[in-house]
Amino acid sequence: MQETLNYINENKQRFVDELFELLRIPSISADPAYKNDVLKCADVCAEHLRNAGADNVEVCETKGYPIVFGEKIIDTNLPTVLVYGHYDVQPADPLELWRKPPFEPYIEKTELHPEGAIFARGSADDKGQFFMHVKAFEAMMKTNTLPCNVKFILEGEEEVGSVSLGDFVNENKEKLSCDCILISDTHIYSNEQPTVTTGLRGLSYVEVEVEGPNRDLHSGLYGGAVPNPIHVLSRMIANLIDENGHITIDGFYDNVEVVSDSDRTEMNKLKDNPEEFKKSIGLSGVEGEKGYTTLERASIRPTLDCNGIWGGYTGEGAKTVIPSKAFAKISMRLVPYQTPEEITEKFTKYFEKIAPDTVKVKVTPHHGGMPYVLQSDTKEFLAAKQAMETAFGKEVLPYRSGGSIPITSMFEKVLGAKSVLMGFGLDSDAIHSPNEHYGLFNFYKGIESIPLFFENYSK
Repeated sequence: MQETLNYINENKQRFVDELFELLRIPSISADPAYKNDVLKCADVCAEHLRNAGADNVEVCETKGYPIVFGEKIIDTNLPTVLVYGHYDVQPADPLELWRKPPFEPYIEKTELHPEGAIFARGSADDKGQFFMHVKAFEAMMKTNTLPCNVKFILEGEEEVGSVSLGDFVNENKEKLSCDCILISDTHIYSNEQPTVTTGLRGLSYVEVEVEGPNRDLHSGLYGGAVPNPIHVLSRMIANLIDENGHITIDGFYDNVEVVSDSDRTEMNKLKDNPEEFKKSIGLSGVEGEKGYTTLERASIRPTLDCNGIWGGYTGEGAKTVIPSKAFAKISMRLVPYQTPEEITEKFTKYFEKIAPDTVKVKVTPHHGGMPYVLQSDTKEFLAAKQAMETAFGKEVLPYRSGGSIPITSMFEKVLGAKSVLMGFGLDSDAIHSPNEHYGLFNFYKGIESIPLFFENYSK
């Protein structure tokens, strides 16, 4: 292991330089204008896998963007770890809020990252994190210390719902067969308190439409006499959550997991600092469901949020209209044992029920995903915990994240393998936001921890 660590230390700068090349590719899967960049990024990822020592590297076509596959089978009697990551990134908008162009990576020191952080779209989500695995694999290959088999699957549609991944996995069960899945697309609680993620929330995502008059109307001629769809939609959204932070949808909490008092006590051992939390996001106060801590609200409780709302005239200057339609996008984070199908159906029925007779409403489901929990007494969790404790030199605690990675439950269902969520980012890394960044300390700790995980899991 020391030889592997020596190789990592000797090549740190090259690892960062190569990551920069990857970050310069604007692989935005949500925008067709960047199609060629996404395809180019897949090819570059494949080349990195080949250079690191992977065999049978392929850029596999799908109905959408390709999936990059590679493997190293050293002994079929040894366990196999499947590493998952995604090479697509979120759109960079709004561009004017970036301090420097989002696809021109640079390093800057910050209060949380005194050693420096890599600023660029995709630095933490997920190029910087999956690239740790490629470089850790390279280090094990170069020092002849790879203790088990490894396979890689890198997709280009995670940021748009992993549209093609399910079909690919179902059609390639043998190719992807493994004993566990290793994912770095989550964060730790802090650099002082490292954690392994043991739970993710699921997701139900919908778009709603409220239609009033059959055309946009002059607000002077019609104002005060007809329903304004923006006003109606705003009231409807406001009524989805009551004054106690409780979601009002009929039956919404029917299948919510009841977390035991002992488990709640254990998770709250993480030092929840409300003042630091508020300061980090520029707020003077927090809110949420009554009876739960901030940690619990953001992890073990389901939520509902309006992600966007629009209608009428939003251009320069003034246009005095009552719009014909108003729209919103709404996401609901789910916990065990809720399902996206159940929650989407309940939302639709309730939204239609609370709509006034003066308007028509339409609910269009988008993507969703199941919640996921990895018990903290499993060999997969313990291998990750021990690896990170060795690398960080500190106790590692289990941590439930509020985010969603819908493919984890699909992997377990189709491949019969548990997913280990060993991420190294921080929740302050501004993923999906301007000035996304990833600490050099975290990047290097990830590369150091991954070979230790392989070693522990192989034993």
